[in-house]
Amino acid sequence: MSQNTGASYAAAGVDIEAGDRAVELMKEWVKKTQRPEVLGGLGGFAGLFDASALKKYERPLLASATDGVGTKVDIARQMGVYDSIGHDLVAMVMDDIVVCGAEPLFMTDYICVGKVHPERVAAIVKGIAEGCVLAGCALVGGETAEHPGLLGPDDFDVAGAGTGVVEADRLLGADRIRSGDAVIAMASSGLHSNGYSLVRHVLLERAGLSLDARIDELGRTLGEELLEPTKIYSLDCLALIHTTEVHAFSHVTGGGLAANLARVIPDGLHATVDRSTWTPAPVFDLVGRTGSVERLELEKTLNMGVGMIAIVPQESVDVALTTLADRGVEAWVAGEITERDDHTTGAALVGDYAN
Repeated sequence: MSQNTGASYAAAGVDIEAGDRAVELMKEWVKKTQRPEVLGGLGGFAGLFDASALKKYERPLLASATDGVGTKVDIARQMGVYDSIGHDLVAMVMDDIVVCGAEPLFMTDYICVGKVHPERVAAIVKGIAEGCVLAGCALVGGETAEHPGLLGPDDFDVAGAGTGVVEADRLLGADRIRSGDAVIAMASSGLHSNGYSLVRHVLLERAGLSLDARIDELGRTLGEELLEPTKIYSLDCLALIHTTEVHAFSHVTGGGLAANLARVIPDGLHATVDRSTWTPAPVFDLVGRTGSVERLELEKTLNMGVGMIAIVPQESVDVALTTLADRGVEAWVAGEITERDDHTTGAALVGDYAN
């Protein structure tokens, strides 16, 4: 006698037990990110953060940001390396928040997968947690969603949202910038997490390079280079704020250096960045040369070796550079702020890159 089997969530492709195991595996990593203001543990419906900690501020402003990692996740999938992508996520979110001078407080994540592999999900969260430690924020919760039929069993994507706080009268930005200010560049760790659609198209699709191929000019395999975690500058920027006068920051992400710097330049002023003050890492030349990508197109898409900009008064330059050097951040004076004339825009790169 045949027995009819009714439909079930598991038959539809969603494994609740695997999701529960993933949560158990990630708990130890999330715990490492805890700040004193965090209440409760992982597994609740909402993350709790004690807002009474904000009483020390005269007029606290909450800063929030959300972002993802883009198609860099496909490199991680192909290589079977899942923890580094979490660093990228934290950097993309928290380094946006610190730009206004805000201290990162807490973050939540969203991980979408075709099939829950508990160890894989836990590795992603491990990377996010490690990134949160580097940014000085807590990971207070998140969501793992299984989307069978929409994503392949090995496909995944990540996104996150974060919150920070800044005293109103210490808010950084265009209003503080003055003619004569110095533009300090902080070196990127590589491609970071932008422009991977171009990078993948040029290197993997058109040139047919293998992620396992060792590239002499990179000194490692192509996959290792492409998965280099995004530099997290949050605590470095806060250290600058605490040691000297800072007028503004600019996080160099999608759109490149000039476009992101222009976002914080006020009307009437212009930022000039001199390319000759640094040499982009070999990976940028590899992409440009292999794909015959024009320099301006590269600069609109990739960070070209600069991941964060600080704009400071001239009298703060020495302290700023010393502070960053003490923290292991490669930094240099890359340009200046001047009065804008009829022929200039918010920000521009000039000269040629150093050899």
